[in-house]
Amino acid sequence: MVSRVIPVESFDLVIFGGTGDLARRKVLPGLYRRFLAGQMPEDARIIGAARSDLDDTGFRDMIREAIDEFVSDDKRDPKVIDAFLAQLHYTPIDAKGEDGWDTLAKLVRKDVVQAFYFSVGPSLFGDLATRLHKHKIANAESRIVVEKPFGRDLESAKALNAVLADSFDEHQIYRIDHYLGKETVQNLMVVRFANMLFEPIWNAQYIDHVQITVAETVGVGGRGGYYDKSGAMRDMIQNHLMQLLCLTAMEPPSDFEPDAVRDEKLKVIRALDPVKPDSIVRGQYNADEDQDSYIAHSENPESKTESYIAMKVDISNWRWKGTPFYLRTGKRLKGRMSEIVVHFKEVPHSIFGEEAGSKANVLAIRLQPDEGMDLRVTIKEPGPGGMRLVDVPLDMTFADALGPEGADVPDAYERLIMDVIRGNQTLFMRGDEVEAAWAWTDPIINGWTSRGDKPVPYDPGTSGPEDALMLLHRDGRRWREIK
Repeated sequence: MVSRVIPVESFDLVIFGGTGDLARRKVLPGLYRRFLAGQMPEDARIIGAARSDLDDTGFRDMIREAIDEFVSDDKRDPKVIDAFLAQLHYTPIDAKGEDGWDTLAKLVRKDVVQAFYFSVGPSLFGDLATRLHKHKIANAESRIVVEKPFGRDLESAKALNAVLADSFDEHQIYRIDHYLGKETVQNLMVVRFANMLFEPIWNAQYIDHVQITVAETVGVGGRGGYYDKSGAMRDMIQNHLMQLLCLTAMEPPSDFEPDAVRDEKLKVIRALDPVKPDSIVRGQYNADEDQDSYIAHSENPESKTESYIAMKVDISNWRWKGTPFYLRTGKRLKGRMSEIVVHFKEVPHSIFGEEAGSKANVLAIRLQPDEGMDLRVTIKEPGPGGMRLVDVPLDMTFADALGPEGADVPDAYERLIMDVIRGNQTLFMRGDEVEAAWAWTDPIINGWTSRGDKPVPYDPGTSGPEDALMLLHRDGRRWREIK
């Protein structure tokens, strides 16, 4: 199988916060891999802009070290690295002042695609957007990329959208959620809408329930102070898991075009029912021999912020009424995994008798690790002695099914940044979508805050609080095991 790498137009990409952790770990190593794949034109330029007093040489040396650290050995070609670094430039800049802006204005070309990546805190978004226009650096076709968090509630999200709208039109704003750049997330849409096998049964008549899990083995560590102001609900449910839910539940769009896809996601969010208090479980991890507890990491002995949350969500529309979606995410759990698991209903009548056993099909879509999917189907257990039913997986791990190309799945940031250059907003969130998500989230957070609910403790290396198991047990269901 030969993949087609389609080069993009010539561009200037300015990365505000170009010396920061995200730029070093993800953005610039990802751009190097796209350069290695032949996707970046030779005259493309990447301009780092930050407070650090560096020049081009200092910036290139920093990114060379980042490539050595974050790019695998088989992808590091000294000649290619040198050619990539030659496309890098740097200018010191003051996001809240005037220093550096005139220099940046002279660096950015007017006759190529312009993209400005705001790899900084949201408090600087307005300052950057305003100065890009004040100094006539951006134009009507320029694109800005903004990282989450997109506010911490509906009010702040509206304010943030308004600040950006003062300088840029909606078609210029790319709100990035790296989960949407994952290969398996996009394959979810292909599996649903390009295979007649699934879409006719993708509804409450045939699907018993859906589980969406994002589990992490790490704790909050040095981010405790920041994390304590957000928690798992704001940090993960409101954006990452919400997007996975929308792509799983949305109606088929008229075509694979940005606003058509985002219109259908918005309809899902607006159809979400309010979540009852007894359908939510919140937890905080305890200490173990390796790490401190969440309370110690947060440096707040009275913290009521959750490091784990599980919830039962219902969608009130014709397709999904009566089929619950169970969401869970947490830190310091027994395994690192992100997956969407679709549990189909059992057959209405088994002709094989009770002794054969009862089985149901399960489609598991794995985002990480080992991106891929498997469909569990029921067969007869081999051997004599009667009819006994067992489940076996039809496994499509990308690395196995697609050979070397399957193992070489681009990082989510690689795809998303190239989509920005192409002007394709399909995998980015629209402003009204972000606000609708907060409109659903705010009452849930306000509810447990007003009740004074405290998260329940759980031990690291487990699947989370016991109460979360009961959330499904009382419905006669079980969580899929975290591995």
